[in-house]
Amino acid sequence: MRELLALTRRMRWSRRQEGENPARKVKSLSPGRSITTVAVAGVLGVALVGALGMRVAPIAAPAAGGCQPTVSKQLFGTAFDLYAGKKLPVYRYTLRNCKHMTVQILSYGGITQSITVPDRHGHLADVVLGFKTLNDYVAKASPPPPATGGPYFGEIVGRYGNRIADGTFKLDGHTYTLPINNGVNSLHGGFVGFGNHVWASVPIKVKGEAGVALTIVSPNGDDGKNVGCVINGHPCTGYPGTLTLTVTYLLDNSNRLWIHYHATVAGKATVLNPTNHSYFNLAGEDSGATYGQEVKINANRYTPTDSTQIPTGVEAPVAGTPFDFRTFHTIGSRINDNNQQLLIAQGYDHNWVLNKTGPHLSTPYGSLGQAAQARDPVSGRELTVWTDQPGVQFYSGNFLTGTLVGISGHIYRQTDGYTFETQHFPNSPNQPNFPSTVLRPGQQFNTTTIFQFSTF
Repeated sequence: MRELLALTRRMRWSRRQEGENPARKVKSLSPGRSITTVAVAGVLGVALVGALGMRVAPIAAPAAGGCQPTVSKQLFGTAFDLYAGKKLPVYRYTLRNCKHMTVQILSYGGITQSITVPDRHGHLADVVLGFKTLNDYVAKASPPPPATGGPYFGEIVGRYGNRIADGTFKLDGHTYTLPINNGVNSLHGGFVGFGNHVWASVPIKVKGEAGVALTIVSPNGDDGKNVGCVINGHPCTGYPGTLTLTVTYLLDNSNRLWIHYHATVAGKATVLNPTNHSYFNLAGEDSGATYGQEVKINANRYTPTDSTQIPTGVEAPVAGTPFDFRTFHTIGSRINDNNQQLLIAQGYDHNWVLNKTGPHLSTPYGSLGQAAQARDPVSGRELTVWTDQPGVQFYSGNFLTGTLVGISGHIYRQTDGYTFETQHFPNSPNQPNFPSTVLRPGQQFNTTTIFQFSTF
């Protein structure tokens, strides 16, 4: 009943918003920062609509009156799933709105494979980095041991997005240990995170929106003993508690991709920090360097790191540093400054502490603050990131080394893409002064991020 009521509220909100200028909905409201706020929208099956196409081409005029976003589904292959212990079918969902924006979502890893949007002249391009085949995602996006890390193209990463120092944390008197897959730390859930699994999936269609809901059940001890992890001579414990996470993607006619996360845990408390790891290039994923694109981040402070990229626990002011993106700066304008933090990360790969002030967007999930913006002066494409999270990881693609071939056959190199990973702070389980990421049985985790595309 709760899910049905939530969906009804969302449908009523969609009817009110249909046809409005998105700028009219920006209000000065305080964003929700709690890890356990707002009810999740319900998940209902829907009829699938038509095949979609066109990656890079001029666009036609919008259809007249009554046009609704659509969702279609196709088999994308099969992949072995560690939870199931066997191969499972993987589906690709294509979401398309009436403004010629198209999004493709995979049930493997909750991956955003492509986002195709128009430029100021009406030409379409895919603006996120990705792979063409499922085999590429399985082998290269976040490869299994003994490989360490990966680009995580478009994945929903977790249980814990970003780094946990030394792969260990304490919770309720217990010490938990995780696989080390990033130097001396655990990154994005370890060797077998959420991006390495086949999620249950269901298409969604409500008035003014279409999308897909993806669900994963992560068992107690996830990513511990199952990958042969040993720390200090003992098998890793993995993450505690049985976690159920649903990520709902929705596309509307205002060129907004909504990402809503809802989770509960059973048995034991856990730590949770999922995020979407899409790399953006607003000139098109095959266009090369992004250093001429401009970025703005609504943050007066960021969290500097030690030599292993773990935050020191201090929130430092951005003023007077290359980390000051309070006004638009090109990504490349200060990335080569002689700055120790830039040397450690080989560019930008840091958490910004988002301001509670600034533009806010009123939504069915609560108030979302404007976290960041990016724009490409050549194409005129602009991205605005809205979220209720306290931080965002801006990463400038420093570890793309020319060894990966993208979806269109273009080799990805350093500078070819950047991320806005909305999140709680890295290593929060070991930093009591950081916002808590603890989720306990009986609580609900809810958070929402919107990627909104426009032109200027």
